[in-house]
Amino acid sequence: MTRDNDIHTIFNPRASNRTRTPSVLITDEGVANVGPSFGHSDSVGSQPDSVEPLSPATPQGTVNGTANGTTVPPVGFRGKIKSCSASFCSRSARKIYFGIWVTICVTASWVGATHSIKYLYLRRPKDEDYDDPILVPHDTTDLNMTVVQTKYTVAYQAPFFTTWFVTNWTMLFFPLYFISRLSSKRCESMSDILTESIRDFRDKGFTAVRFMTRCSLFCLLWVGTNYMYILSLKILLATDVMALFATNVSIVYLLSWVILHEQFVGIRIMAVIICDTGVALLAYMDGITGSPTLGGVVLATSAAAGSGVYKVLFKKVIGDATYGQVALFFSLIGMLNAALLWPLSLGLFLTGVETLHWDKLPWPTLLSASCLSLVANLLGNFSVALTYDLFITLGLITAVPVSAALDVVLYGAQFEGMKLAGIILIGVGFFLVMFPDNWPDYITRLLRSIIMLTHSARWTRRNRHGTLGGIHRREVIDYRTGYIRSHLRSPSGRVR
Repeated sequence: MTRDNDIHTIFNPRASNRTRTPSVLITDEGVANVGPSFGHSDSVGSQPDSVEPLSPATPQGTVNGTANGTTVPPVGFRGKIKSCSASFCSRSARKIYFGIWVTICVTASWVGATHSIKYLYLRRPKDEDYDDPILVPHDTTDLNMTVVQTKYTVAYQAPFFTTWFVTNWTMLFFPLYFISRLSSKRCESMSDILTESIRDFRDKGFTAVRFMTRCSLFCLLWVGTNYMYILSLKILLATDVMALFATNVSIVYLLSWVILHEQFVGIRIMAVIICDTGVALLAYMDGITGSPTLGGVVLATSAAAGSGVYKVLFKKVIGDATYGQVALFFSLIGMLNAALLWPLSLGLFLTGVETLHWDKLPWPTLLSASCLSLVANLLGNFSVALTYDLFITLGLITAVPVSAALDVVLYGAQFEGMKLAGIILIGVGFFLVMFPDNWPDYITRLLRSIIMLTHSARWTRRNRHGTLGGIHRREVIDYRTGYIRSHLRSPSGRVR
């Protein structure tokens, strides 16, 4: 697998032709590790395809589509049909088709995992014969909380246990990668695959103690980021949390600029400001007096920041990673989480900080969140083998309107005023961060092309109908300078 010399934190059309190394980042861990684990995709960028060779020109003097014994591409309508079908089936087109499918899958898995975790916090009725969960809104001014607390109870309030349980599923990363390698390359043995993944880390100078220390630190950062993401769902709607988490792309750029010395791009700094404005609007959408909204926004934004820190530190400490390294790293995080953090989860339960009833534990919902989280992480880290990173990153923002629709249907949520404005500003900032480094050149090139096409159409119409005293006036656009050159051509064909 080829390696990058720098981290492309945003869409960069100028990137050289290479295979993107998957990363353990920004993708969204927590909630479906969707949350922070998305932040773990090695890049929020896109890599262009290699330039495909042009088809050879049709030889002169061909007969019946052949020349000198070689087959010549057909011309005319049939040739256009074949040319179009070839372009639609090209390698670049296939990557786009895969990318659209990956974006849909990432969106579905992330939304499903987030809403599954949100469902865990719903108040259940104390009467066993009545099964109608209720979601307590942010603003409880017009709601009789005494009645709600009398008739409904929260049977599950264990955000850390949820984080611990969901993170354990990342242990399946390397086994799944292992099975895929065995199925694709039957000549490889089990020891060869494991040795290859370990050798890559050893070649970078990691000793066993140093490597496990780094894994432990990343495990704590991963769990902390996921915990803040999941805890924020106890306070805010899933749509609000996902919109706030989408600001991680701007945090990744800021950290990459400072730590990894990425190129300074003014429009991305403006995007960071727009995202911060959106966060501020969401923080004050319910006021600050007696409302837990501000605390929920701080938690969700901290989760986004933790995801950005995880991504940039992974690039700084680990560097470029192969698929085997990423799979092994994720599995080690899951094993360290299961082995080291279970006493903390047990202690929170015994001290009454977290509430859950083992006989009524919502296993279907918890397992659904874990499976969807695993799917989101797998797509975020390995689908770069099939498509561009851009499509993976888009799953972060496309999930927001899908989640909003679910919140409206399921909980009767209303998106208006400061909340709607904040979500829109975060979406605008998200797309601005993904602008390429040399975006002014692309805008200039686009405008120049539009101007030249306009001039071409206008002068073509004039040349078709206009003559001057037997002398044809011909005006041609110089595509090197953009200026129009005028020629007077006599009937004999001589240019004056």
